[in-house]
Amino acid sequence: MKSATPPRSHIAAWQLAEINMSAKRKAEGDDQEHGDADEPSSPKRLSARPARSRDEYHNTQAGFVHYPPSKVYRLIEPGPVLLVTTGSLADSTHNIMTIGFHMVMQHESPPLIGIILGPWDASFETLKERKECVLAVPDVEMAEVVVDVGNCSSTDDDYHGADRDVCWKWEHFGLEPLQAARVKAPLVGGPSVIANIECVVEDTQMVTKYSMWVLRPVKAWINPKKRPGEEGKMFHHRGNGTFVVDGDIVDLQERMVKWQEYQH
Repeated sequence: MKSATPPRSHIAAWQLAEINMSAKRKAEGDDQEHGDADEPSSPKRLSARPARSRDEYHNTQAGFVHYPPSKVYRLIEPGPVLLVTTGSLADSTHNIMTIGFHMVMQHESPPLIGIILGPWDASFETLKERKECVLAVPDVEMAEVVVDVGNCSSTDDDYHGADRDVCWKWEHFGLEPLQAARVKAPLVGGPSVIANIECVVEDTQMVTKYSMWVLRPVKAWINPKKRPGEEGKMFHHRGNGTFVVDGDIVDLQERMVKWQEYQH
């Protein structure tokens, strides 16, 4: 008759542990069964901790611990933190806000960028109506101002009805709006701004469900004194109010043989 236990070479670590533990319990039971009849039997000891699942056994053995799925955004926050401008300089409807959720979606033909901007943001309706904006990349020198911009809104109770128009944040935080070339939303001026990207809305299919806008850059500007990776230092939100600043550059261009067209 064949044994029900598979060869040990085919047994996973968690299975082997269970087999060994079962054999140990059986041996202890045999000792008690054949022991001195005058010796009182020991009470059964209950396990002090719940049994681990198979996945938990594997992962803890490998040195990992559980992490809540609701916090995984802190592990893959892309950054950098950006400023978004909407509205128009011409009619004084230009607004500015901060975002941290965005991504490059396509390199070219055309280049595409995705951003998360929802109805909880005062700029949502303006972007929905005018379908254009500017993404400004601030240097870490602007970190405190950028965070402050992101923590106030024209719809807040503290500001609503205070006889202020939507563009009051520019003056309040000392930010300089500049005329853009292809869109009505302004660029963000100043020596601590790394770049400005003028964008038009390319696709809104994911806005209702995910608040995700697909943008197409139509014009871009860079500050030659603040080039990324050189003098310019972008900063990235870690999802909990702390930030990481750009550091050392690791050059592996020679190894990226399939992507050489994107190295120039």
